[in-house]
Amino acid sequence: MEPMFLPGVERNAQPGPYRDLIQMMRAKGAEYPQIWHMFAFLPQATQHLSRFTEEIMRGPAPLTPGIRELIAAYTSYRNDCPF
Repeated sequence: MEPMFLPGVERNAQPGPYRDLIQMMRAKGAEYPQIWHMFAFLPQATQHLSRFTEEIMRGPAPLTPGIRELIAAYTSYRNDCPF
């Protein structure tokens, strides 16, 4: 995976679940969403965004979580976004 545009962010993950996820994915040689670096760099500042995203994608709604994921994936694809 190519590095982010903000290498200082990528190299300075703070303790927490996103740093653990990044380390686990790297150990497996697997790709992961680059936004995890921002969540790991500033966990206190990004907690609300993480909770918001989980509620939008997984909370009660007329569309199933799978359909919401499909819409998000298609939108990302159309925007040339890798996640």
